[in-house]
Amino acid sequence: MAQEISSTTVLAHQLSRWFGARSAVLELNLELKKGEVLGFLGPNGAGKTTTMRMLTGNLAPSAGSISICGIDLLDQPKAAKQLIGYLPEDPPLYHELNVDEYLALAARLHRVAKPELKNNMEQAKQRCGLNEVSKQLIGSLSRGYQQRVGLAQAIIHNPEVVILDEPTVGLDPIQMREIRTLIRELGGAHSVILSTHILPEVESVCDRVIIMHQGKGVYSGSINALREMREGHSLQLGLRNPPQTAQLQMPGVIAVEKIADTLFTIQFNPDADPSEALVKAAAAQGWELYQINRQRANLEDVFVQLTQQE
Repeated sequence: MAQEISSTTVLAHQLSRWFGARSAVLELNLELKKGEVLGFLGPNGAGKTTTMRMLTGNLAPSAGSISICGIDLLDQPKAAKQLIGYLPEDPPLYHELNVDEYLALAARLHRVAKPELKNNMEQAKQRCGLNEVSKQLIGSLSRGYQQRVGLAQAIIHNPEVVILDEPTVGLDPIQMREIRTLIRELGGAHSVILSTHILPEVESVCDRVIIMHQGKGVYSGSINALREMREGHSLQLGLRNPPQTAQLQMPGVIAVEKIADTLFTIQFNPDADPSEALVKAAAAQGWELYQINRQRANLEDVFVQLTQQE
């Protein structure tokens, strides 16, 4: 068991969920290793929350399998769930309790042994920055502090896997930054799955990302690989005597877009680079080339391309 926990903590294979005739998640594969922060990125309705609910055992999949640290979630749900900490989009808080009372309740629900209760509470409060508000009613706290309390209940039992569904929704920029810092710190001691539709959140927090669109995984890999997906696949061309757009269509060119009177964007296949041919054509036909730049797509460009493809 120790060897399993030290490597793969979450493994989902061909995970699917239907609601009647509609597929919310379709044949999704996922692997998470110890110490990783995995981002689930996608537009609203992409299937992120449904996936989170299946991974935490709150919703049975229609097909596929899930294991948590080598334990089958469907066959041994109690044993698997003991290894998971979960913060849903709406934190399960009792506003009439103070922070200490609530965390003690959460610890008991997670079956934290009585001799470990005080230590676990102190560690969770310290990690989530709650020591100064431990005696305050949860209902009197700001939204940012309530999210901290939600994170504390998710880690009160020292789980191997922490699953967070849209943890920064409704927070102001300062609160978002604080919660993201906490998530990065959690990634050092736990495996973390973070569901979000906020691109900067993925870039600042996650090691790897799965992009979902219409219930399917359309990308799975590192943040760096995602950034480089469209790097070098387009050029910006400046010509003082511009030709007709059709004259710029050369072997390997996918599309030509005129973005100003003398400026064009040229998209081309990854295995082709029309730069040399364009330079020669400009010299031969008197287009007076003054600019040719390789463009690098940002994460937003790649995300839009992946989630708009049919």
